[in-house]
Amino acid sequence: MISDEMLGTFVPVLVYWAYSGLYVLVGSFDKYRLHSRKEEEAKNSASKGKVVVGVLVQQAFQIAVSLLLFTVMNVKTNLISNQDPSILVVGLQFAVAMLVLDTWQYFIHRYMHINRFLYRHIHYKHHSLIVPFAYGALYNHPLEGLLLDTVGGAISFLVSGMTPRTAIFFFSFATIKTVDDHCGLWLPGNPLHVLFSNNSAYHDVHHQLYGGKYNFSQPFFVVWDKILGTYMPYSLERRKDGGLEARPAKD
Repeated sequence: MISDEMLGTFVPVLVYWAYSGLYVLVGSFDKYRLHSRKEEEAKNSASKGKVVVGVLVQQAFQIAVSLLLFTVMNVKTNLISNQDPSILVVGLQFAVAMLVLDTWQYFIHRYMHINRFLYRHIHYKHHSLIVPFAYGALYNHPLEGLLLDTVGGAISFLVSGMTPRTAIFFFSFATIKTVDDHCGLWLPGNPLHVLFSNNSAYHDVHHQLYGGKYNFSQPFFVVWDKILGTYMPYSLERRKDGGLEARPAKD
């Protein structure tokens, strides 16, 4: 049998490619795109092949750290519980992990924009995709991926006290949310757009030149942006050439 630790390590990786691949397979949905195809080709400086390789490199780091964490903190140390908690406890652990991950990523992400060296040499790699697309969600410098996603995920796992089995579902959900936020589409009826203010349009604003100092929150809520004055509201408008555009709006 495959252990929960192994599933918690590899399932989110498989979910990433399955969910982002779904966007590729079903088509481009031109009338729901936040940017035109021409705009994507003109503005993005990284080729899609390079993006795939970059994401695989980050996921390799992610797998290595996850396996190390589970090896060090195995059940014999009593630091990780393998007992199935109640649904109420799982819900509480999800909420804690979401808040911890959001907090970690907001401040690290924002600092990478404030510090010119880190932005130019580390974080800019992600922003080379001015027009985001689904499987480019984790296109980061390996150091950023390690610090922002892998370490942030480990901290949220430990602070929440979730079991490896719960972690399978939490990190799969976080992966789906991250991919969806970068899909570059505003699909009607998408439940993630209904449930979360932090969505594909919200994050698209951050990827534009005018939004680089705003909308740092990821991947779940917009709380820290609103508290610390980095929240940029937007309105969805129809483009003349078809599709949609997230435009800054007065709060």
